[in-house]
Amino acid sequence: MSLNAAQSEAVETLSGPLLVLAGAGTGKTRVVTYRIVRLIRSGIPADRILAVTFTNKAAREMQSRISRQIGNLTEKKPEISTFHSLCVRILRRQIHHLGFPNQFSIYDRGDQESIARQILRDVRIAGGAVKPSDFLYQISQWKSAGILPDTAMSHPESAREYLIAVAYNRYQMALKTLGAVDFDDLLIHTEELFKQFPNVLLEESQRFDHLLIDEYQDTNMIQYRIVRGLALPHRNICAVGDDDQAIYGWRGAEVTHILNFKKDWPEAKIIRLENNYRSTSQIIDWANRLIVFNTQRHDKKLRAVSQGPPPQILQCRDGEAEAKTVVSLIRRRMQEAHLQPRDFAILFRTNEQPRAFEMELRAMKIPYSVVGSQSFFDRKEVKDIISWLKVLVRPQDNISLLRIINTPPRGIGGTTIRKITEAAISAQKSDWEILGDPEKFGIHLETGTRTAVETFRQLVQTERARFKKSFSTSLFENFIEKIGYKREIERAYPDLQERENRLNSLGEVVSAVSAYLTENPQGTLRDFLDNTVLGEPDFGSDKSKKDGKNAVVLLTYHAAKGLEFPEVYMVGMEEGLLPHQRSIDDFNMLAVEEERRLCYVGITRSQRRLTLTMALNRQKWGKMRPTLPSRFLYEVTGQADNPHYDAIQKKKWGKKTGKPGDCQK
Repeated sequence: MSLNAAQSEAVETLSGPLLVLAGAGTGKTRVVTYRIVRLIRSGIPADRILAVTFTNKAAREMQSRISRQIGNLTEKKPEISTFHSLCVRILRRQIHHLGFPNQFSIYDRGDQESIARQILRDVRIAGGAVKPSDFLYQISQWKSAGILPDTAMSHPESAREYLIAVAYNRYQMALKTLGAVDFDDLLIHTEELFKQFPNVLLEESQRFDHLLIDEYQDTNMIQYRIVRGLALPHRNICAVGDDDQAIYGWRGAEVTHILNFKKDWPEAKIIRLENNYRSTSQIIDWANRLIVFNTQRHDKKLRAVSQGPPPQILQCRDGEAEAKTVVSLIRRRMQEAHLQPRDFAILFRTNEQPRAFEMELRAMKIPYSVVGSQSFFDRKEVKDIISWLKVLVRPQDNISLLRIINTPPRGIGGTTIRKITEAAISAQKSDWEILGDPEKFGIHLETGTRTAVETFRQLVQTERARFKKSFSTSLFENFIEKIGYKREIERAYPDLQERENRLNSLGEVVSAVSAYLTENPQGTLRDFLDNTVLGEPDFGSDKSKKDGKNAVVLLTYHAAKGLEFPEVYMVGMEEGLLPHQRSIDDFNMLAVEEERRLCYVGITRSQRRLTLTMALNRQKWGKMRPTLPSRFLYEVTGQADNPHYDAIQKKKWGKKTGKPGDCQK
């Protein structure tokens, strides 16, 4: 199977705890795939194997590779999914134990903000004091750390945090009343089930004989406890990851999980994959020099199998000169080396940095793509259609129902909607139940409005029954016609370009349904909705990148993880940018270590050529301010004994180097 010795050992180790430390570019996906295939060929039923990863893209790629390898060997397939997809399946079977309906709704960000606004008003937090987005960020941090409302209430560190904790409790109660969960709850409730109902944990753990976790260094505390619980009965757990690429501490990931694997599983075997097949030895030398400055890591060293030009560092006069120089170099490389725009990536630490590079790329007419623009599912017409589909699955979903009850307009105005909502709150019923018999709940409707309400309910019930029988692209297209959404776009947007854009968005939803059903012929409407919430299909914000658009890619280090490019420019290599100011303000060396891992990820994205740039001066709040070179520049070049390196770490101004001019090597 063309594996090196370490890869082969990982593939052939079929039982007991196993930790595979897979360095950047060492063929991790190949090893994971072949190991699963080897388990199946050894006689393990495919459906008794569970592999968990962090992205839908990785799960699909893994499943596709395995299918090609095993061919017709078995009709069964291993279960390969993200953590959240795994938890959805568990909750669909078991969440009734917690008092939720098995047909629970999964609320997206917009739904969450609707509830948060109401909750914050109820606990009398002034709108300016805590924004819904800040509130949701805080409780998401708590949830990732496994902190439930009761625990949050027990340890408030300020009056503001106490009020957020009160609102957190009410937010969770509101979700339960609505029969809904948010994204973080998928993990929270799964762990809660396992804790409160040992028989549920036993039942779920007995579904599999082998468990594999990809990107183990990115697991948070709840994910760690879930997989540990599932693996304890059989102890056939294989964790694959790289502590040197642990860059998600800010969202709750704990690198200690991969560092302490041997403590958790004393009999574990540890295999290191150290042969790098992506980058040149010159690039890997820089990566190795950098990462040894981290203290929290497994001992390992990458070895490259190819040669190339040495990386370079450019010191520029200011941020504008940096952008001009980088884009000029890209254009020159395209001309001299006959490279395409897609061969280049510009990596940055903060979302403000790409502006100058975008302006220069436009000026030089070089196509580019910024990863992380508006989400496809944030577009109004898409949110409307998804809300319609949620109502067809579960009419008691109040958030979705209120969004579409008069979308497109059908004569059910704001006053009527307010009366229905107030009656629902008073009677402790769903809005859908109130709509069934408004008079019974003291709501008198005019003849026209009553007819509109009855027509709406009949439309929902009819379409709901049709989708229960089957789910197809043609049925979905017919549904869009039935509710009159295309006609409403044509009516509401006289501007041809705007109308075309919105109709195209609608068409992409149809395409998403078609693509989903091609991969999942037996899929239901509910399954499709789960899929859209858990991981957007291959369109929307990153469409240009995934479609292979021929463009220079601008992206953050976090977004670059898992990708590779022939030529990479790491810009803004200054103290305060990389490492970020937050990590150095309090001399937090563990935070600086995560910033160093970010730098390491950036370096190891490059296949052939690597350029690091910094500006001697950078504009901040309209004023040009002097900068300090990043400490990482000294580390990658082996100059940690330079007195300026020590001064920078102590946040003292070091001597500036370089002559006047735009950029110097």
